[in-house]
Amino acid sequence: MDSGLVVRAGVVIPESELEWRFSRSSGPGGQSVNTTDSRVELSFDVATSNALNEVFRERALDRLASRLVDGVLTIAASEQRSQWRNREAARIRLANLLREAIAAPPRPRRPTRPSKNAMRRRADDKRRRSETKRLRGRPND
Repeated sequence: MDSGLVVRAGVVIPESELEWRFSRSSGPGGQSVNTTDSRVELSFDVATSNALNEVFRERALDRLASRLVDGVLTIAASEQRSQWRNREAARIRLANLLREAIAAPPRPRRPTRPSKNAMRRRADDKRRRSETKRLRGRPND
């Protein structure tokens, strides 16, 4: 855990840039539910991070804009009863979110046209289907 958060090859966020907060979680927990701080909030300042180069930072800020508050991304995890498991869940979620945010944009679609054979097959199928439906009608006297 002390080596940092690996987002992808070449992108590792040092522990010093991650901020943890703990609070009491709602939900199951038995007798210890009122005494343990099992809910975890993991915050990462995307805007000022040195772990991301300029290109990755711009992509992340653009794609995560709706989730950022003053350039800070916060992940909350409270599904598990133990703080340790919630910490792991928050780390995994943050890494996945950042991995998707800094990914290269998809290549633009190259417009294509159906081949002449494909257009002919489609027309033949339509003609055959039309004939089938026409034959279902009431016969003319």
